Amino acid sequence: MLIEKSRVAVVDMDFMNDLHSEDIEIINTLFDNIIKYEKNRSQENKETITREYKMWHKHTINHFKTEEDLMIQKQFPPYMMHKSEHDRALNIMQNELDKWESSYDIDALKRYIIEDVPLWLEQHISTMDTITASFFKSGTMMCHQS
Repeated sequence: MLIEKSRVAVVDMDFMNDLHSEDIEIINTLFDNIIKYEKNRSQENKETITREYKMWHKHTINHFKTEEDLMIQKQFPPYMMHKSEHDRALNIMQNELDKWESSYDIDALKRYIIEDVPLWLEQHISTMDTITASFFKSGTMMCHQS
């Protein structure tokens, strides 16, 4: 297992927590399939990775759209900052998929999934999603003082 659900922050909106749990399950399955492909570089295992990755990408697009639609509806002040981070992550995901489909370089894909994805996910949830969920729940922006 690559990402333990307990490592990811819980936010104030259940639907966001549910989406994050789904993300983690998909990413962990993708990681398991990468390991499987490393042991047996069959066409079937390669196709499984591609299919899982595309499913994760589609899920992420829908996940982000769900959050963004609610941000617009609730007039979330830093909407553009949050959306731009979603757009950046989706562009990276698409670039990594394109690289995979052109080279089938398992080392590059594994490096992205191990080094970049968990860190980004944990940071994004513990910062932007935490603030956004709090706003969705309360309707106000929380300012933390040290």
